[in-house]
Amino acid sequence: MHTYGAQPVKRDELECDLRLTGQVVPVINVVLYQPENPHNTGAVVRTCALLNARLHLIKPYGFVGIDGDVRRSSMSYLDAVQIVEHDSWDAFAGSLHGTAARLLAFWDEGSVPHDRTVYHDEDYLLFGQESVGLPGAITSTYPSLRIVMPGASASARSDHRVHSLNLSVSVGIAVAAANSSLRAERD
Repeated sequence: MHTYGAQPVKRDELECDLRLTGQVVPVINVVLYQPENPHNTGAVVRTCALLNARLHLIKPYGFVGIDGDVRRSSMSYLDAVQIVEHDSWDAFAGSLHGTAARLLAFWDEGSVPHDRTVYHDEDYLLFGQESVGLPGAITSTYPSLRIVMPGASASARSDHRVHSLNLSVSVGIAVAAANSSLRAERD
């Protein structure tokens, strides 16, 4: 495991800052399983920076590394996000052992709409590869959520002009829904 970018904020410091400002800033973890497109990954970096989410990247990537196209497409946001690289799925899953963390797998055949889910601080929102999604071994093991979007229905899929939203857009929708749910829960 390798941490890149912004240093993690200690929970005590975050809660102190929140008490001073009166704002509630939930902490969500976004997990990209073997991302293939550096530009999508860069867009997810920007989303995580703006929506206060940590980003976990599970290798192997479909691109050389973070310092090339990902850095360019993330603009100046790369250093504003805590990015944790994991060498494999097993390494990532092992990092969750002994924690109360929930891993929520987002895919088009999930059973629960993203906007009807109760999210918790420190949840891990897992997204698959752009071309094939998540492997069956993962989706059969973890709770799953469905991003309700054009392309998730059979009628949209029969129209070959539309498939689904871009991965980075789906991540943005999911993280915004999670943050909204967490804020509503605290109010």
